[in-house]
Amino acid sequence: MHSKKQLVLRIGAVGLAASMVTACATDDPNRRAKTGVAIGALAGAILGHQVDGDNGRFFGAVVGAIAGGAVGGYMDDQQAELERQLAAEQDAKLLNISRLPDGSLKVGIASEASFNVNQSSIRSDAQQIYNKIANVLVDYDKSIVHIIGHTDSTGTAEHNQQLSEARARSVADTMSYQGVPRDRLRTEGRGEFEPVASNDTAEGRKRNRRVDIVIKPVVQGNEEEAYRRPGFLGQ
Repeated sequence: MHSKKQLVLRIGAVGLAASMVTACATDDPNRRAKTGVAIGALAGAILGHQVDGDNGRFFGAVVGAIAGGAVGGYMDDQQAELERQLAAEQDAKLLNISRLPDGSLKVGIASEASFNVNQSSIRSDAQQIYNKIANVLVDYDKSIVHIIGHTDSTGTAEHNQQLSEARARSVADTMSYQGVPRDRLRTEGRGEFEPVASNDTAEGRKRNRRVDIVIKPVVQGNEEEAYRRPGFLGQ
């Protein structure tokens, strides 16, 4: 049985797709392409009619799944490609790439490598880092990407929370511009609440100011796990 909310969302999505089909007038020279897009949207609305309230997403999103036995190799290959593309940045200590216990990949990026103090716009000289990551994500498309902003404890907790959220959104905007579908991108800010070092020292505060990108594989039969919010990411 579908909940009232699920049915409303399903009907709304189907109605939107139907209107797209209607808009493809017969005398439009691009009608075949437009109709194809509209039909795809309609199919997606029907397949993706269930809503997971905890994760805030449609089931049936247009993301491919990996057969369970192939996940390890898929993530190994993706990690190797990220390390190849970002070798210079790793050597410069601007970021680190690691494998989490659940098999996900984490790219931890120092805030100083991306943002000016108290700013949420990615510096122009830092765009290349995120462009490289996005290029790998486009090639390895069977994953959901969680972008998580963190700050040190300087300033108010409210300000730090807002800043961490804004920085995560900036990274997502850059990834999307580079071709990573928005359906795959999840953003959140954790403000000052998940430090990996003491905020009592300048070096500790520097380590706490960071953006973590967690790449979770979409595993066939357990697709919802990829959308689940990552736990504490540690160091």
